[in-house]
Amino acid sequence: MRNPTGRQLRFGTELRKLRERAGLNATEAGQLMGIKQAQVSNMEAGRVGVSPERVRALACHYDCSDQPLIQALSEMTIPRPRGWWEEYREILPSGLIDLAEMEHYAIRLRAGITAHIPGLLQIHDHAREVFRQVVPELSPSDIEHRLSFRIKRQAVLFAGSPTPYRAIIHEAALRMQFGGTTVTKRQLQHILDMGERPHITVRVIPFAAGAYPGSGQSILYAHGPVPQLDTVHLDQSHGSALIDAESQLDKYRVLLDRMEAIAISPDASRDLIHAITQDL
Repeated sequence: MRNPTGRQLRFGTELRKLRERAGLNATEAGQLMGIKQAQVSNMEAGRVGVSPERVRALACHYDCSDQPLIQALSEMTIPRPRGWWEEYREILPSGLIDLAEMEHYAIRLRAGITAHIPGLLQIHDHAREVFRQVVPELSPSDIEHRLSFRIKRQAVLFAGSPTPYRAIIHEAALRMQFGGTTVTKRQLQHILDMGERPHITVRVIPFAAGAYPGSGQSILYAHGPVPQLDTVHLDQSHGSALIDAESQLDKYRVLLDRMEAIAISPDASRDLIHAITQDL
């Protein structure tokens, strides 16, 4: 496969981590498996398919006894239907494609946002205005492509078995108007409606909470089937970034825990969102 997906790249990265923990280089690993070093490198780069049996053999050679991780990696080798996001691969930046794939396979999602409404909770008109503010300016067709992509991403919250989602939103994001007063009121009502769903929790960090760690970042934490397969998505001005290093995962778990600790309760958050709506 010439252009591995984000999920395939992540699978290869985890194989490399297992090898490195065993203290082996790619040549030594190939000798243990009876394959060439190049094949080991291609597996770790996500460029070739790997069977569940080979995953288990590699784990054995690498002295990995973490059965939940081995099982999760084995399941990642099972061929999957082509994801809807592949329709956009030649149209949108690869980071957005990887984001949709990550959200699709996550077992739960957790977001901490300061300046924007989370993409999974944005309505059409709000999202369109957000894309109109992108620098450099997007063409009308690019705006519509990004808009349709963002709305399709939200399917993870409406599927037959919707993904559990916890959103921590700063009051600043709720008061920032994209598209004018009418659009903002509809956007806030949409957040309230989504928060009524049993798998969605919305909590607000009010201005009164003051400073807090992670205040300058937009964080989306995607939980995998085992903690080692968690992923953090950072939405930055120069593009998306996916992070999977264990030390960084620990850092962002702590940041989100601290954000949630100072956020007000879901009920109090609803009251604040209602109050903001009344102020408009």
